[in-house]
Amino acid sequence: MSKTPVRTDAQRSPDKRASSSGDIAAFLDAARTIKPGAGGGGRIVLALDATMSRQPTWDMASQIQAEMFQNVARETSLTMQLVYFRGFGECRSSRWARNGPELAAMMTRIDCRAGRTQIEKVLKHALKEHNKSPISALVYIGDAMEEDPDALGHAAGQLGVRGVPAFVFQEGHEPGAERMFREIARLTRGGWFRFDPSAPQVLADLLKSIAVYATGGLKALEARGTGSDRKLLTQLKGGGSGR
Repeated sequence: MSKTPVRTDAQRSPDKRASSSGDIAAFLDAARTIKPGAGGGGRIVLALDATMSRQPTWDMASQIQAEMFQNVARETSLTMQLVYFRGFGECRSSRWARNGPELAAMMTRIDCRAGRTQIEKVLKHALKEHNKSPISALVYIGDAMEEDPDALGHAAGQLGVRGVPAFVFQEGHEPGAERMFREIARLTRGGWFRFDPSAPQVLADLLKSIAVYATGGLKALEARGTGSDRKLLTQLKGGGSGR
């Protein structure tokens, strides 16, 4: 796995301007004019909170993502980039991978370390990657939020304007994190879901549905029509909590 740090504008002083309701509405209006996944070639950024609180579920998450890749790679052009943060300001990205075993091999080289969240870096990295070559979606798995909400909202809005939905999976029930995670999902026209370590198959099925959406859009989800596809469609159409 590449050890090149993700270098983003997040390393500078964050923009402290509050996001007005007009700014948010403008972001959402602009996002509605862009087709999700348009031109993305089935590219997903998978971002993980690798701080110490995630250690108990790290192995399970690795297996789920690898399974998702194996199930869709045979029939789609899906590729994925792994991004993770941990420790003191460490945020790194992998090369783009095309199959489950390759992704799993990358993840086995990562261990969790104590540190604060760096979600803004993740959002800005996804935006940077999209500007290089369009991505279809950002998937984020985490359990906490320790950053400026306005800065996160601004970065999420930039993804929304460009038609990049964020699908946020929250482990645990921390209320502050849930509010911000839901807002990121709303601003990007993505979805928020509860990450339940006791039900790994539910997460695996949802991630497969996201992969289908990334490569074929809403029509592909509607055509396949599994339970997780319908759940994702409800989120994408603004009609569900993701619980």
